[in-house]
Amino acid sequence: MAIIGNSTIAALIDQKAQILWTCWPRIDGDPLFSALVGGPDPQRGFLSVELEGMTASTQSYERNTAILITIMTAADGSAIKVTDFAPRFKQYDRIFRPPMILRRIEPIAGTPRVRVKMRPTMAYGRHDGRPIPGSNHIRYVSEAGAVRLTSDIPVAYLSSEAQFVVTRPMTLIIHADETFPNSIENVWFAFLRSTRQYWLDWVRYLSIPYEWQDAVIRAAVTLKLCSCEETGAIVAALTTSIPEAPGTGRNWDYRFCWLRDAYFTVHALNKLGATLTMERFLDYMRSVIATEKGPYLKPVYAIVPEHSLHEWISESLTGFDGDGPVRIGNAAAEQVQHDVTGSMILAASQMFYDHRLPKLGDAALFHELEALGETAAAMAFEPDAGIWEYRGRQSIHTHSAAMCFAACDRLAKIAERLELRVRQDYWQAHAERIRAAILERSWNEAEGFFAASFDGSGADASTLLLHELGVVEASDPRFVRTVEALQKRLTRQGYLLRYDERDDFGTPSTSFTICTFWLADALYAIGRVEEAREIFEALLARRNHVGLLSEDIDPETGDLWGNFPQTYSMVGIIVTAMRLSRDWIH
Repeated sequence: MAIIGNSTIAALIDQKAQILWTCWPRIDGDPLFSALVGGPDPQRGFLSVELEGMTASTQSYERNTAILITIMTAADGSAIKVTDFAPRFKQYDRIFRPPMILRRIEPIAGTPRVRVKMRPTMAYGRHDGRPIPGSNHIRYVSEAGAVRLTSDIPVAYLSSEAQFVVTRPMTLIIHADETFPNSIENVWFAFLRSTRQYWLDWVRYLSIPYEWQDAVIRAAVTLKLCSCEETGAIVAALTTSIPEAPGTGRNWDYRFCWLRDAYFTVHALNKLGATLTMERFLDYMRSVIATEKGPYLKPVYAIVPEHSLHEWISESLTGFDGDGPVRIGNAAAEQVQHDVTGSMILAASQMFYDHRLPKLGDAALFHELEALGETAAAMAFEPDAGIWEYRGRQSIHTHSAAMCFAACDRLAKIAERLELRVRQDYWQAHAERIRAAILERSWNEAEGFFAASFDGSGADASTLLLHELGVVEASDPRFVRTVEALQKRLTRQGYLLRYDERDDFGTPSTSFTICTFWLADALYAIGRVEEAREIFEALLARRNHVGLLSEDIDPETGDLWGNFPQTYSMVGIIVTAMRLSRDWIH
């Protein structure tokens, strides 16, 4: 599928131009179109344009935009072009990004006959939107709410789902249940022109690498669509309950802000020079800190931080291809994961160094971060659920301790920049204490790698990040041995598993895509550059037809699994491309 969006809403659209997933009125909201997880042959929860006798379709984005083009051709040679986008542009000195989808159907060959079906669902599939036709619109109403479709297609065709001939361009606009006061035609052209220009301008100022530019640009646009600009939250993915592997029950709701994932997204966009997302995320971070009532930060928060993430299962949605359950909310919010504070401090660190920003980090922000650092210093050697959110066991995870080290280490560096010598010494002492313990207790000489946990023997892909976090030099023989050992132990058909031990659901069978990117980065760091490039190119080949990646890859088939599009995976494209690309040719 492809996605469109505007950092308020997003829609997933397949190659037949069916909108199969759209949460409303925000990317974490009730799915107005829910067919993606509605079973193997859903009859509800979608918006479709069915071309009579369709035999082929192509789909692509307008270059450097989030405007999607689908061309469908029928056996008799007739063809239509479907254009989809969500409006996003600057208006009245602010970004205009309403919950709205615009779709245009244009005849491009022959006499195409189409049938348009809009069948929204509400309350996570419990209700169908009952159509109430008007003069140029249809209201879809249930006890859970209402939405409106305004169109210049005759309402008689839309309300009866009757077939008609497309003789001219026709427009559909899905929007809030209120009167649409403007000309449909004028709005289409004005919004399309302004949205196109917004994206072209946004991309123009990205600092992209010489190689793999199209892949990086698409990844950057996708990450932008996974942010909720209103609050500054960045969601892990736009979907819920696409299984990590078929029949495993590893179905999770990713439409929330994992502080760890958000840091990786901010890090990637900062590399490209798109710093506004970081600034908005810092606003979100401060809201998280201010509203948290518990003793520790949670690993994941709702787009509005105070909202509950209580996990429950929808009885009205049977799952992706019938592979349920469909979970709403996420119980990971109840876990203790000690790497969270490190993620927050790492995300904020650039504020103290980047002179492009309108306001640099100051002593006040530093002291806010110090409160997080105290938690990191105190909890570095306490058991937690770890980066992979084990639900059934806790350990002193190496990655969690390393992130606590990074929190203290970065605070020491910030204090040095602010010329706060006493605080610099204080945080450096904590950092060195934690670092020494990691090097002593996570190194497993018998296995020849830094283990997943202190005094453990399990292999964990997250230990590939130890050199980037500053725990160990990439040239250290222990890190080199770790890279080689993990590559041998965790690789399946060229793709890296997160770990190879059983968890709460058994032994994982699909690779976690970001881990393979981490392997490419680690190989580059230890000097095996060509091998890193080969792995990266193989990952790029697994992207779908419009350049997107999900959470997981089946090593045997190459199929994409897991929630989609996964911010982690799109981050991997950017960071690894920036690292491996040859220099610009002058």
